[in-house]
Amino acid sequence: MATKDISPQDPMIDPETGEQRVIAPGHTFRSITEKLTRIVLTTHTPLGWFFGFALAGSVAMLLLVAVTWLFLKGTGIWGITMPVAWGFAIINFVWWIGIGHAGTLISAILLLFKQKWRNSINRFAEAMTIFAVICAAMFPVIHTGRPWLAIYWLFPYPNTMNYWPQFRSPLMWDVFAVSTYATISVVFWYIGMIPDLGTLRDKSKSKIGRFVYGQMALGWRGSTRHWMRYETASLLLAGLATPLVLSVHTVISFDFAVAIMPGWHTTIFPPYFVAGAVYSGFAMVLTLAIPIRKFYHLEDLITIRHLDNCGKVMLATGFIVAYGYMTDIAYAWYSADKWEFFMAWNRIFGPMGWSYWILIFSNIAFPLTTLWSRRLRQNVAYLFVLSLIVNTGMWFERFVIVVTSLTRDYLPSSWGTYRATRWDYMTFVGTMGLFTALFFLFIRLLPMIPMSEIRQILPGAKINEAELQHKGGD
Repeated sequence: MATKDISPQDPMIDPETGEQRVIAPGHTFRSITEKLTRIVLTTHTPLGWFFGFALAGSVAMLLLVAVTWLFLKGTGIWGITMPVAWGFAIINFVWWIGIGHAGTLISAILLLFKQKWRNSINRFAEAMTIFAVICAAMFPVIHTGRPWLAIYWLFPYPNTMNYWPQFRSPLMWDVFAVSTYATISVVFWYIGMIPDLGTLRDKSKSKIGRFVYGQMALGWRGSTRHWMRYETASLLLAGLATPLVLSVHTVISFDFAVAIMPGWHTTIFPPYFVAGAVYSGFAMVLTLAIPIRKFYHLEDLITIRHLDNCGKVMLATGFIVAYGYMTDIAYAWYSADKWEFFMAWNRIFGPMGWSYWILIFSNIAFPLTTLWSRRLRQNVAYLFVLSLIVNTGMWFERFVIVVTSLTRDYLPSSWGTYRATRWDYMTFVGTMGLFTALFFLFIRLLPMIPMSEIRQILPGAKINEAELQHKGGD
């Protein structure tokens, strides 16, 4: 214990275990309920929320303008051309899907393993998953140029010309994987909120609030039967969601891995795509959690231990990603395939090699040399900057995989250069605005931290008569 950087007298240190507490001491069932319901039920929305929502909404308008122009003019407004027929749309699709993976892992896998430190961050991590999937699902649709016609061909039924979708195409597999992922994520997120929606219904002073939250609570009364069904449903959904952590991004990686294309045709893609998704997902959790805990004064509920554990998960998955990069290069060399070797060389030292070195710095060099330090893992400013760097690096990973593999084909006469247009950038930045705007609405209208689960991890979780009689506090 002599290596600890924090004084033993620090109230956030558990004197029995010597570890950081999951929740600050001094809280009761009533104080937890009052603190979290006040955020949603307040009649005085903070000005900072209005400013943030207005800014995010303004950025989201870029998406509306870009997509409208896309529908009018077609995909020619983007930078895609031969041989780079895939551009920002597929890069952003894979990046956004990866962002959502931490929510599923925190909600499902950590629930099954009974990791109680997840309780303060699982709700908004689940919301992050849903909003990221919304942003991701948009790109394959608009990439077709005329979705009102093309989306007709994606569903598995014979159309009027008696053609079935091509089930051997990984793009068709994406439809099933992403739709299943979105469905389970929404149901899991909603089921988990039911006890808290019942609390909001009971504590709301507005007739509209009582009606809306009452309808959403599905008649929740907190009886023993309700709790038994709630916990059974949570475990079943966690069991269904757990395979999705592995399967969804594995299927996404098949978009590349099953193609006979140098730089794509490799068996390491599925595991390191999954690891990279968790890596970027936890980075986004930190990006969201750190401002939230500061703005709403939730340092006593989202503690340093939560941030430290997120850093540890990023350290572990970062090494898996680094192993994937090294294995990818080793495959190209050991295969004795001159095309594979050329593609690996071109990624590193070719005309777009700058993107590869940004990737290496952002995903490996900087994070994996600094996250070892406990002092840095518990430094809030460092973690916030690190989360932004990692998510930038993970975007460049997808850029390197897609663009540098397509710019130089088998024939030098077919080589080309990819340059994104302003419409590409507007679409991408616009999805960031949409994601942020949806998140602002979520934290204002719904409980972003699960009150029912937080109350269960209070020291001793002792219930006294006064708390049971407190309206909405059970």
